[in-house]
Amino acid sequence: MWKFAATRIGMAIPTLVIVALAVFILVRLIPGDPAALMLGDSADAASLAALREQLGLNASLPTQFLVWSGHVLQGDLGQSISNRQPVAALIWERFAVSAQIVLPAVLLATLVAVPLGMLAAWRQGRITDLALVATATLLLSLPAFWMGLLLLMFFALKLGWFPVVGFVAFGENPQQALLYLVLPITTLLLHEIGVILRMTRASTLEVLHLDYITHARAKGLSEMTVMLRHAFKSAFGPTWTLLGLILGNLLAGVAVIETVFTIPGLGRLLVDAIFARDYPLIQGCLLFIASIYVLVNLFVDLLYPIFDPRVAAS
Repeated sequence: MWKFAATRIGMAIPTLVIVALAVFILVRLIPGDPAALMLGDSADAASLAALREQLGLNASLPTQFLVWSGHVLQGDLGQSISNRQPVAALIWERFAVSAQIVLPAVLLATLVAVPLGMLAAWRQGRITDLALVATATLLLSLPAFWMGLLLLMFFALKLGWFPVVGFVAFGENPQQALLYLVLPITTLLLHEIGVILRMTRASTLEVLHLDYITHARAKGLSEMTVMLRHAFKSAFGPTWTLLGLILGNLLAGVAVIETVFTIPGLGRLLVDAIFARDYPLIQGCLLFIASIYVLVNLFVDLLYPIFDPRVAAS
């Protein structure tokens, strides 16, 4: 177990270094002079020189990377040009908003889709299975932003049950904050139910054909006992891996949902930084998002032996 954990952590460290290098290079590959793009065409030579000095653009690329990496290791991601605030503080503030949408959506989707996926596998080929698979396929077929717009039109505009757009922090008004979060969370929830349900069904079908399940049934155990005590743990392993990918992906790519519902999350921050050509903020957001993706999947890998002990033993 400890060897497995040490191996996974050891693999994550060079991955994060490669991620940092990739982010640094990608930002430098953007056409044009960053200082000229940020200040505009009317900027004078002195302003351009001062900004280039501030951003460290006068040094060579290896020197720029080493200096930037040193600041990153100290938690300093630089200063936002457009917001005039520390990049790290902005990212944490917006990440907290995105997490309020993503984490409840993934948790609720898991609680709903995993039992339904196992039920579909248990009733394979019957009307229950066909109905659940058809529903999951429909949910997957609808783009998340389109589903969000449909929910807005019906529940906010037509029925008036929820606010149309906007965001209220929990610290200001918890009840109002929940009203603003219901539709974004529901949008992600419905979409991810389709993904998780299909994966759970497929992994459960594979497990149900194994010899130890046949042996459990031959001992006279009820189907409920077979499903919950013997099939669930093995079937949930692949779904657990998928949950890590979903969680990392949503935390990184929830910008579309945040744009539809005008929520000031991490995705909106990155989009706004791109439009403003705020290179320190773009660089910080990309590094943070990639790091979150790596760390979430590291966490999933470390817990995977709980569902499949053979992984830790190999």
